[in-house]
Amino acid sequence: MPGRLEGRFALVTGAGRGLGRALALGLAREGAHVAVHYRRSAEGAEAVARNIRELGRESFTVQGDIARWDDVRRVVEEVFGRFGRLDVLVNNAGDMATDQMSWRDLREDVLDRILLVDVKGTQLMIHEVGVRMLEQGGGSIVNIGSRVVVTGSPRAPQYAAAKYAILGLTKSYARALAPTVRVNAVGPGFVETETTLGREDWRSGRREDILGQTPLRRIAKPEDVVPAVVFLASEDARHITGAFLLCDGGMSMVGA
Repeated sequence: MPGRLEGRFALVTGAGRGLGRALALGLAREGAHVAVHYRRSAEGAEAVARNIRELGRESFTVQGDIARWDDVRRVVEEVFGRFGRLDVLVNNAGDMATDQMSWRDLREDVLDRILLVDVKGTQLMIHEVGVRMLEQGGGSIVNIGSRVVVTGSPRAPQYAAAKYAILGLTKSYARALAPTVRVNAVGPGFVETETTLGREDWRSGRREDILGQTPLRRIAKPEDVVPAVVFLASEDARHITGAFLLCDGGMSMVGA
């Protein structure tokens, strides 16, 4: 049976490893041709693109630092040049202070990098792709946020601030690009990527603490976030824009 994104063209940022890798492969399994963006994970990105081509889809890698506008323009121009159009953009690339255990450990270089990538980078990608989607007559943008916007983060306030900004960008561009382009966000909780599994606190009890606070009593794998993104990217969500979909096992339940 054809997938929900059959014949669509997609770009996933930060897709060389972790969640981005799972998202790129998940879109391809739903029928999309996928451009695999990376900044430093060249080997991983090439492997993802190869896996996508093995599924019978078109795929290639594209490198760039999304915190630099010139890089963003070049990336977007290359993707549109090779695909001819872009139906789905997934803004997954983002930094976080994985080694920060307390707000007292704040460093200016970490603060600057997180805000540059998560906020500036996401806005530049939405801006450049959104304009072209308007011109082509349609498209869907899905931003990867975080459940941290519900609870805040005493460990890394700058990370929470950046993810709150993702919500502002999502809602602002959902209005600006309507009715032609839909813009939504997904808020994963803790996801067991390579980075998460390598954290010292994760190996010394934090995983069990998080598990105990999660109603579904499981920690997400990267593949568990894919269905939410596919849903928002597809025509199944044709009447949804400016929305924020939590995907955290119920850990951050909010009222209506």
